[in-house]
Amino acid sequence: MSPSHLVLHGLAIKKHADAGDIAGLIGLAPEDTARRLDDAVTSGRAVKVGDKYLLTPLARIALESDYSRHYADLRENADFFAAYEAFERINVQLKALITDWQTIDVGGQRVANDHSNSAHDAKVVDRLGELHERADAILGKLATGLPRLDYYRRNLLSALEKAEDGAIEWVSDAKIESYHTLWFELHEDLLRIVGKERAE
Repeated sequence: MSPSHLVLHGLAIKKHADAGDIAGLIGLAPEDTARRLDDAVTSGRAVKVGDKYLLTPLARIALESDYSRHYADLRENADFFAAYEAFERINVQLKALITDWQTIDVGGQRVANDHSNSAHDAKVVDRLGELHERADAILGKLATGLPRLDYYRRNLLSALEKAEDGAIEWVSDAKIESYHTLWFELHEDLLRIVGKERAE
């Protein structure tokens, strides 16, 4: 995958992001990433609003049509695909865990978790730590097939450690690279690599 294509891929994953965020995800220098994003704006493949970028609809379609060419080898890699399938299985557990983080049982009814019950939150964070231990081997195998995916492995661990230290926004806050935000982006990345659609 060329650096310019990789920048557009990073923008597709982040959806609305500045050059620094995209550079971190794809492993290019921020200055190089910013230059390539500005080139994409000039050629009509992206738009810039403030300091953030978005893909144009036509660029998104063109990008998606190119994935089969760029990731043909990985799609034929049995070890990588087995790791992807293992990720999908543990993703089901992560989604259930996030539901338990975002809601809480009160009198037999699930209501939005206002995080006033620290015991409940601590149990969910403990479960997240246990899930991460099981996921780490899968993440390692994915990064063996495509080294740039190690970004997720490193930063998922970092988000988990912050949550375990009491900064609970690192579990699922969508405004930061929380555990759930990074996991969701990794899932999106993997779906594009293997050519599958997200199941509802």
